[in-house]
Amino acid sequence: MSHNEVLLEIKNLQVSYGAIQAIKGIDLYVNKGEVVTILGANGAGKTTTLRTISGLLKSNDGQIIFDGKDITKIKAHEIVSLGMSHSPEGRRVFGTLSVEENLLMGAYTLKKFDSKTLDWIYQILPRLKERKKQLAGTLSGGEQQMLAIGRAIMSNPKLLILDEPSLGLAPVLVKVIFKAIREISNAGVTVLLVEQNAKAALKLADRGYVLELGKITHEGSSDELLNSEAIQEAYLGKKK
Repeated sequence: MSHNEVLLEIKNLQVSYGAIQAIKGIDLYVNKGEVVTILGANGAGKTTTLRTISGLLKSNDGQIIFDGKDITKIKAHEIVSLGMSHSPEGRRVFGTLSVEENLLMGAYTLKKFDSKTLDWIYQILPRLKERKKQLAGTLSGGEQQMLAIGRAIMSNPKLLILDEPSLGLAPVLVKVIFKAIREISNAGVTVLLVEQNAKAALKLADRGYVLELGKITHEGSSDELLNSEAIQEAYLGKKK
């Protein structure tokens, strides 16, 4: 898979909530087959950016091109059927449905259900297979996060967008989640990841962007960002 074929491109994106401009003209791109991460403090605009890409929020200006098509004004459910899947912050699973029923909900855009995808999800997230008949509301936070990711890849997306997948999870579960994301990427799914855990995100990603108050302040390969003093000080907890 060539790493220089652009799957997602954002040009001069601007998003406001009423009078407050949350995103102040950002440019970013994600090549096919890459894992790209967006880092930043709370309130930097990371979730707003993801929600705008997936059509849940409308931009005031700028352009979003996905797989060669301008999706800036397209509705969220149509964007899903083009091959983009968004696993939002806060693991919104259907608590009164079983694990497997939740996963099947993720396949609603497909013309026909693909049992191979379900088997694959159970392979990379075996905990879900063990719990497939259990009600999703009775799962632990980490298991619910696995389920949210599993549900997002049930539609066989070209691009998987993950918002804070490790938020509030114990370190041992963070490892499981990141291992699963790596396996999803190895299977050819392109991943755009927003993550508070900068170190784990950069170890996984090919490239990263740093968002501060609605603007991109740094971008580069993961190695460049891991070795940048400014990034180390702000996000990796190292002092000069």
